Amino acid sequence: MRDADPRRRVPRTDVLLADPRLAAAADRLGRDRVKAAIVAAQARARAGEITPDRVRDAALAALPAAGPAAVLNATGVVLHTNLGRAPLSAAAVAAVAAAAGHTDVELDLATGRRARRGRDALAALAAAVPDAGGVHVVNNGAAALVLAATALAAGRQIVVSRGELVEIGDGFRLPDLLASTGARLREVGTTNRTTLADYADAVGPDTGFVLKVHPSNFVVTGFTSAVGVDRLATLGVPVVADIGSGLLAPDPLLPAEPDAAGTLRAGAHLVTASGDKLLGGPQAGLLLGDADLVDRLRRHPLARALRVDKLTLAALAATLHGPDTPTRAALHADPAALRRRTERLRDRLAADGCKAEVLPAAAVVGGGGAPGVELDSWALALPERYARPLRLGDPPVLGRVTRGRLLLDLRCVPAAADDALRAAVLAVPAEADLRVVD
Repeated sequence: MRDADPRRRVPRTDVLLADPRLAAAADRLGRDRVKAAIVAAQARARAGEITPDRVRDAALAALPAAGPAAVLNATGVVLHTNLGRAPLSAAAVAAVAAAAGHTDVELDLATGRRARRGRDALAALAAAVPDAGGVHVVNNGAAALVLAATALAAGRQIVVSRGELVEIGDGFRLPDLLASTGARLREVGTTNRTTLADYADAVGPDTGFVLKVHPSNFVVTGFTSAVGVDRLATLGVPVVADIGSGLLAPDPLLPAEPDAAGTLRAGAHLVTASGDKLLGGPQAGLLLGDADLVDRLRRHPLARALRVDKLTLAALAATLHGPDTPTRAALHADPAALRRRTERLRDRLAADGCKAEVLPAAAVVGGGGAPGVELDSWALALPERYARPLRLGDPPVLGRVTRGRLLLDLRCVPAAADDALRAAVLAVPAEADLRVVD
């Protein structure tokens, strides 16, 4: 009979669009995109590839995820580049939400006239580093250095130590970045040793500035020497210092990490740094230094192309104004408290029939900051087979696999997420069901 044709049982488009799950997807992705997925799934059913009752699920499966997944970072890496580096504070998240609509980013509400863009964030940054005569913000740390090189040294010479020509990640190398601005690099010294005389011999009328780069993602030890900012400041040319990590003031936990205030006091004319590392804020490039120099950079045409949006400015201001960031809390977490918390999680899992151990662990700063620094920590140890299903769970949990074990370090996991982490571990299927090799 004609009615027996299974193709006649394919659900209608309007019926599927009214389905709660597909309707919710349409609110998120737009009706046209969801309708296209439905039509494609219907076509598969009519072609006999799937049964009519699977059309809805096929349409849902063809739609993209809701966006970046919120991950529980149990790696023990505080600033994990693959996880977006610094998590925003609650204050910064609230500021971003408030700024998502119309905002006074360039308006003085008292006068009704145009105002300086991002003045709240800039004022907060200036207050955080009083040694800076001027401050400016661009969209990332590399952009800050590019703006400085373009404005101060295009067609001129940048003097830099060979030992500081770093690769900053994903194949991007500092020499290539600087050369793209039209500046010429004058490399001085050797990989392991550079002296003040090396710089002095290279400095001349064609020098735009001397660049000091903190090698934040590696450490060179042994027969080495480097020249500090205080001595470079005696050369009679501008000194630009890229401190990388965004530390604004000294932190006793990281004595070898340069900070913006100390670097300026040492004589740097300009400091560049990232906002999403040790500062614990959004991705941004910070420029701090002599007022005239910073104003020159701010007025350069390239500054317009590198400017940050209202959401970044809101998050940055809240980070600077607000309480301790999650980054600072993770860095300064008490190891004894972490141990007690991890042991509680172990005991709760044991009560549910899941055996785990508590082991000492070493956490790191990450994100190209404080290389060689290890933070005493504690981790929950599970069999390695847990790694993949936890990564693919809801929420995804990322740990660290070592010596056949999965270590879950709670240093960067909010205490409020302990129940979610426990549920994620308990949701992992029995060993016999884990046939996929990670």
